[in-house]
Amino acid sequence: MARIVVIGSGMGAMAAAARLAVAGHRVVVYERGRTHGGGVGRFARDGFRFDTGPGLLHLPAVYRDLFVKTGKQTLEQSVELVQVDPASRHLFADGTDVRLPNASRAGVLQALDGAFGAGAGERWSDLVNRAREVWDATRRPLLEEPLRADWRILGRDPYPAAPVRRGRLGGLFGRGRADGPLTLAEVARRELKDPRAAALLESHALAHGLDPRSAPAAATVLPYVEQTFGTWYVGGGMRALADALHERCRRRKVEFHFEAEVTGIVEKDGRAAGVELADGTVAEADVVVSGIDPALLPPLLGGQQPWREDDVRPEPDPGGGTPGRLTVFLALSGARPEDAAHRTVVHAPDREAELTAVFGDGPGLREPCTRPTVTVLRPADPAVRPDEDHEAVTLTAAVAPHGPVDWTDGTAAEQDAQRLITTAEAAIPGLRGRLLWHEVRTPADTGAETGARGGGVPGPALAGADGAFLRPANATRLPGLYLAGGWAHPGGGLAHAGMSGALVAGLIVEGEDWRGSQ
Repeated sequence: MARIVVIGSGMGAMAAAARLAVAGHRVVVYERGRTHGGGVGRFARDGFRFDTGPGLLHLPAVYRDLFVKTGKQTLEQSVELVQVDPASRHLFADGTDVRLPNASRAGVLQALDGAFGAGAGERWSDLVNRAREVWDATRRPLLEEPLRADWRILGRDPYPAAPVRRGRLGGLFGRGRADGPLTLAEVARRELKDPRAAALLESHALAHGLDPRSAPAAATVLPYVEQTFGTWYVGGGMRALADALHERCRRRKVEFHFEAEVTGIVEKDGRAAGVELADGTVAEADVVVSGIDPALLPPLLGGQQPWREDDVRPEPDPGGGTPGRLTVFLALSGARPEDAAHRTVVHAPDREAELTAVFGDGPGLREPCTRPTVTVLRPADPAVRPDEDHEAVTLTAAVAPHGPVDWTDGTAAEQDAQRLITTAEAAIPGLRGRLLWHEVRTPADTGAETGARGGGVPGPALAGADGAFLRPANATRLPGLYLAGGWAHPGGGLAHAGMSGALVAGLIVEGEDWRGSQ
């Protein structure tokens, strides 16, 4: 039995802790905050409850496997898992309104044909079929296996771009493949034609903090996963999933210490041997699992880097860091209409202005986008509202991280929050007349609570772009030190964070030659 210390109690860290405890190890978690869950938090007031992190779950199989492998109760016995239908509603500036059914290829095709015109559904379906090839090529190396030593092979984009018509220079009216790697925005423009369909595709990247102008074509895997495996909600909010995982850890005898900040990683005989805490005490260990941003580790290692010479390195993008989320919680009077969609995306009328505001076109401050893309979440869940005569609504928008924008400026943050509320009126007519109060959360708040640089939200690892969208490997250059969570391989998102815990546990239990479950 090894002594294992886990730094942080985010979803990836707890997933690793539960699996390692079941394998017979003594696991102790040190969390600098007051509670577990990392970015999967909760805000409660006056009988209303809101998720401070993700509001929906994709690839629930990751957590089904975790709960099966760590105890007798399955995921469905531990939380209420509900498939959301429609998966999403999309509103566009020209008045187009389309509802996409959950996990139904034929239904999506029909809905897009009806909203965008004949042929739009088929073009979308063809794109999703090509995205399936990305999924087939990258599912194991980018989700189910530790990052391979020859990770640079994943820098090649596996997306099979559609044939394009060429002029005389490319052969008289001949057809061929697009030259060179494509970005997601280029795929949207070339293959979907309709700007509304392009915005639909790009919104999947934006929701993960990815700029479609630079994200590789392989990012088409994001709508593929959602459309193929469905969209799910956890009763009581996504925080209930974090609570269930925390309880699973406790039942497996994982020991938690909160408000216990790790200030150093102890090395002995060339390997990790424990951690030093802010109060000066040292917790000895045979293995250390870090669930925090790897870029924050060098100070804990005496200035040394945790990654090997040829590893993927976490580097902030030239625009000033990973985008964050501006979130506004709305407490509304009046009952939720029965036909209300759980998730509505109100698309920005000027996509380029929005992308410049979020990602910038160079260094310096961004100008706020007057009408951003806003996701409106309206769960039909009595557990998140005081009674049937009220409704809890969450608004989110991707924004620049703290640093390029000063999110501690309360006046500016409130102005942006009001923009989100105004935009959301398209999805909730009469919204302001029902509004009892609202609460604003900025990337600065996220950074303060989770430690994420700039309050950024990590996206999933993607192939292509010469490896720019990969994350550092789970094993480090220091024997006995491993990385888990959304800032490590295989990246951010609930499913990916859960898989990072599985990969770390596999490497520790089976050895560093382990290549994942077959």
